[in-house]
Amino acid sequence: MDFSKAIKNFDCGDKDLNDFILYRSTEFHKYRLAVNYACVDAEDANKVYAYCSLANDKVAMGDFKDKTEFNRFRKERGFPNEKRLKSYPAVKLCRLGVDVSVKKQRIGTAILNYIKLMFSKNSMSGCRFLTVDAYLDAVPFYEKNKFKFMNEEDDDPHTRLMYYDLMKIAG
Repeated sequence: MDFSKAIKNFDCGDKDLNDFILYRSTEFHKYRLAVNYACVDAEDANKVYAYCSLANDKVAMGDFKDKTEFNRFRKERGFPNEKRLKSYPAVKLCRLGVDVSVKKQRIGTAILNYIKLMFSKNSMSGCRFLTVDAYLDAVPFYEKNKFKFMNEEDDDPHTRLMYYDLMKIAG
């Protein structure tokens, strides 16, 4: 499937996200800054229902207001003292968009669940967290999907840094 051709008619209802998906995502993929995925119609691969991109990330001390908060975060997640590192491996959900024609059909949640399983059960490398810089209007969606705020004092006017601990489903 030619991703750039298939995505041409995609519209998630967000101008900035559409712009990235339509005009910049293939460059991110080409230079291995992110990997793009599309959820397509089983009968028409040119009909894209949802899009997401993933990249490597980390949860680090710099994500918190101070060292004490980072230490509390590590302790609450059960890291033994010998595993108290300065950062922990994560995968970042860089972009997630669902076409307006299929909104409210839980496709976004299905994609998140798939990503969670992919990195908790079938991961090819160590990965403890799934992170996202959630647009403010998407925060309730991520909260419903069990994401937590990385830092309660995050004051970015456009996004909130959130995470999901993949150990919740690892087994």
